[in-house]
Amino acid sequence: MINSWLIAVGTMVALLLGGCADGAKIVQEHDMGGVVIYPFKEGQGPMLSAFRKEGLDLMNEKCKGRSYSIVREGEAKGRTRVVSPLDGAQELVEEHRWGIQFECK
Repeated sequence: MINSWLIAVGTMVALLLGGCADGAKIVQEHDMGGVVIYPFKEGQGPMLSAFRKEGLDLMNEKCKGRSYSIVREGEAKGRTRVVSPLDGAQELVEEHRWGIQFECK
């Protein structure tokens, strides 16, 4: 169980560093479950994020309509990026991600 969690965390970190797509996505999966991550705003929190429903829908889809159980969830490694809303102006934006490890029943 611990080894699979370490693999899941390693996969999440690798995909978060390389990926830039917004929204929920499955970053690690196996026959009976996986790990879903989604972005959230710091002031809003992960439970109120519009992407949480999208993540839960992905879990439901992966389990083909069967029930699932959440094994563990928590903040995943986010990233900080530089955006330039105006020419010559730069702003640092910190992106937060939430991860849910689940198993299909």
